[in-house]
Amino acid sequence: MSDTPPDRLCANAESPFHDAALLERGIGVRFKGVEKTNVEEYCISEGWVRLAVGRTTDRRGNPMTIKLQGPVEVWFKDQA
Repeated sequence: MSDTPPDRLCANAESPFHDAALLERGIGVRFKGVEKTNVEEYCISEGWVRLAVGRTTDRRGNPMTIKLQGPVEVWFKDQA
């Protein structure tokens, strides 16, 4: 397995950017210098994260999210 996280990763299993093995390994995400634990999806090259908003869900049962723009840093938690 590579030591660099992917450019884009999603927690939703229906997404083409989902990778269960990487999510089990543990991914840390820092957005604008603050570590976030409610990240549903991120993209390093485009500079955005999609964060879950509370415990609310849409009509399909997926968490409601908000997309924020800014610098994104990602690392594997097992290396920290």
